[in-house]
Amino acid sequence: MAPSVLRLGLPAGSLQEATADLFRRAGYKITYTSRSYYPYIDDEEIECVLIRAQEMARYVEDGALDAGLTGYDWVVETGADVVEAAELVFSKVSRRPVRWVLCVPEDSPVRTVRDLEGKRIATEAVGITRRYLARHGVNAKVEFSWGATEVKPPKLADAIVEVTETGSSLRANNLRIVDEVLVSTTRFIANKQAWQDPWKRRKIEDIVLMLRGAMAAEGKVSLMMNVPRARLDEVLGFLPALQKPTVAGLADPDWVAIITICDESFVRCVIPRLKAAGATGIVEQPLTKLIE
Repeated sequence: MAPSVLRLGLPAGSLQEATADLFRRAGYKITYTSRSYYPYIDDEEIECVLIRAQEMARYVEDGALDAGLTGYDWVVETGADVVEAAELVFSKVSRRPVRWVLCVPEDSPVRTVRDLEGKRIATEAVGITRRYLARHGVNAKVEFSWGATEVKPPKLADAIVEVTETGSSLRANNLRIVDEVLVSTTRFIANKQAWQDPWKRRKIEDIVLMLRGAMAAEGKVSLMMNVPRARLDEVLGFLPALQKPTVAGLADPDWVAIITICDESFVRCVIPRLKAAGATGIVEQPLTKLIE
């Protein structure tokens, strides 16, 4: 009998490297080869395919893929009927959601969406934009934009609906945000039939567990140290932990060992205080995964 295989879609384009990095930190090595849409992954139970995020939900819904990573925006845009196995907040630039925003030139008289009645709007997210306009009772012409959407106002469009993380590209093109249309994060989606398959569901849940563990560990470290028992309460008073620090006795009854997890940015502040409180053998270790 042939071994079970999960057909997994990975987003091509802007999310490609960020996805590979997240999988690497989760324990999976993905290797992209030139001109190939089938990346290698060091798990014989997974078969990877590179697909544009805009198309991912459709292929997952149809069953061409068992699961895939794409933005919530493209699930909404395509109206795909899929299972959302997990939300994973990462993008090509930051660990923040991306926003689809309605924009106009800085000197445009448009102040609200209602000012766009009868106007022309360019966007890649035509469905999202039309539903947004319908919610506000606005009739406007929505045109699909093949790219370079920011340069279209005011000559080719009165407004645009465009995705942004930092807003820098909008500012560079002298555009002003009128309203927020949709907030989107990366989702791990699954085909409904695949989700009902016990093996595939377990495989998907295992991958999600490891990805979430890698994301939870980002920016956190483990601190280990030996502390005089007489100073234990003092140290615990300023030492953070997910729950409570682990405290263990040592061969010398006058000393204890402490292990805790904290933000990496906090370490530079807390280590001098630990040293002043008599802590010794202070060890900082980066975390690769944090499973709660």
